[in-house]
Amino acid sequence: MDFLPFLVTQCLNALSQAALLFFLGCGLTLIFGIMRIVNFAHGAFFMLGAYVGYSTVHWTGNFWTALIAAPILVGGFGAAFELGILRRLYGRDGHAFLMVTFGLTLVMGEVIRLIWGVEALQVKPPESLSDIVFILDEPFPVYRLFLAGAGIVVALVIWQFLERTRLGLLIRATSQNAEMVHALGTDVRLVRSAVFGIGCGLAGIGGVMAAPLVTASLGMAPNAVIDTFVIVIIGGMGSFLGSLIGAVLVAFVQVFGTYYFPDFALAFMYLIMVTVLVVRPGGLLGKEA
Repeated sequence: MDFLPFLVTQCLNALSQAALLFFLGCGLTLIFGIMRIVNFAHGAFFMLGAYVGYSTVHWTGNFWTALIAAPILVGGFGAAFELGILRRLYGRDGHAFLMVTFGLTLVMGEVIRLIWGVEALQVKPPESLSDIVFILDEPFPVYRLFLAGAGIVVALVIWQFLERTRLGLLIRATSQNAEMVHALGTDVRLVRSAVFGIGCGLAGIGGVMAAPLVTASLGMAPNAVIDTFVIVIIGGMGSFLGSLIGAVLVAFVQVFGTYYFPDFALAFMYLIMVTVLVVRPGGLLGKEA
């Protein structure tokens, strides 16, 4: 393969991977930015999205329905969990949230095992996305192009949502001064529930989109949560743009590192994270402590 076609196709692979990582990283950074909660169960919500997507496709035969249903159901479950459990822990030590969300990860994993079993489940993308196209005479999956495009679209939608809508304004205001927002008459508790639901819903849609590539399996959660924390640490906790930059960096390191140095790709990802922490302990765009 010539170098230019190889470079273009690998960059597109990296962008499709970055889209999936962005759904994870953006969801977690929204939750942390508002609630100051490190949601250790974020990978489990990602996994749940993949399994809900599988069942939706199995029942309806329509991938697009799964793409709508999974984030709604996963986000609704996340909001209900915040309302019923996490809300009781506000004001306590941060370790309480870590232990509760870790416990939720274990519970969700066991429930998923009981409902769907231990075998990996394949989710079929729609026929319109199952073909290949030729880019500089090299074949490339249409589905990966769809992922890259979807990541760009979702990033723009979230950016406009945070900048242009009233709820986005409340989210940004709450992240800066929750007490003042409450004093002005806004129920901060509802904002927190909405943000937690949105963050979990983003993880859920990432799970649905990832399932046709990696299958829905119980191993999705630990792998996803590791990548997610690397992304938000690199980009900076609570920074939307930082999560986008972190996702792109991690994706390019994973794709090119796996091709050139498969035994050291994971080490390169951690090396970038450590380097960022040494230079900027708060992340690239995060606030310094």
